[in-house]
Amino acid sequence: MRIDINLASRPYEDSSSVWVRWGGAMAILGLITMVLLYSVVAGWITARKDRILIAERQQQIAERDQEKARAEAILNLPENRTTRDRSQFLNDLFRRKAFSWTKVFEDLERVMPARLHVVSIQPAMADNELEIKLVVAGESRERALELVRKMESSQHFHQTQIEQESSQAGQTAGDNVQFDITAVYIPELPGGETRSTP
Repeated sequence: MRIDINLASRPYEDSSSVWVRWGGAMAILGLITMVLLYSVVAGWITARKDRILIAERQQQIAERDQEKARAEAILNLPENRTTRDRSQFLNDLFRRKAFSWTKVFEDLERVMPARLHVVSIQPAMADNELEIKLVVAGESRERALELVRKMESSQHFHQTQIEQESSQAGQTAGDNVQFDITAVYIPELPGGETRSTP
């Protein structure tokens, strides 16, 4: 069989360099695809493990909730109400006895800005947490906002917020504004650690 090639109309091309370039590009794309596929599969396996762990934790929470409901049902029986009421009273009493005014004032002193002072302070139990209601007065609103920021960044005060703001024109010198502030107080534990918030 005879093949005629007209070199004038079809000049010689070195196709091996083209195949090397395209082959290298395809190999790199294939490698990137394999890496991406591996990361997707690994992520899916990790997510599956996390879903299993979440399901186990939710089941444990449901079991604890059932135990709590059963215990509350037993405590709510007529013959157990006096014991329940007495234990609640004693627990509240223990919490109040554990409240240290000295420690609270030390913690407040660390976060209190200059030219702002406490007018009144009142502890209260709310949702099994110790809530402090403060009334502070000072010369400007910025001082109260600074106090709120410092309380939030401390280890002992959480969920700090200004409840009410009022102008005190004509009052004590320097007391132009007054703020009602509430915060959850986290006391320091005997080992020097603070109780974590739920």
